[in-house]
Amino acid sequence: QVQLVESGGGLVQAGGSLRLSCAASGRFFSINAMGWYRQAPGKQRESVAVITSGGNTNYVDSVKGRFIITRDNAKNTVYLQMNSLKPEDTAVYYCNTNLRTGPLRGLEGYWGQGTQVTVSS
Repeated sequence: QVQLVESGGGLVQAGGSLRLSCAASGRFFSINAMGWYRQAPGKQRESVAVITSGGNTNYVDSVKGRFIITRDNAKNTVYLQMNSLKPEDTAVYYCNTNLRTGPLRGLEGYWGQGTQVTVSS
């Protein structure tokens, strides 16, 4: 019923930039928090950045000062601007959205399909 479609991944050189997008589609009532996670081979998935419905943001220490998370509520979309990319940023990036599918329903979590980000040294 709800799909999160990610785009913007790719291969870049160290020091370059990418902008990831994740758009929610389908039937839902409202969106609460949105965020980005990443998972590298052999590593646990980690939270990268989160933005609340009120616009408050949190970042993992390793990306502070380099990544910026924003959202466009009119487009039901969350973005991750990634600057000064490093090889250690290489991972599959997943967007996550907490939303309600109806006015009387509780929050549910949805995941995007993942998009590969590869940073060459």
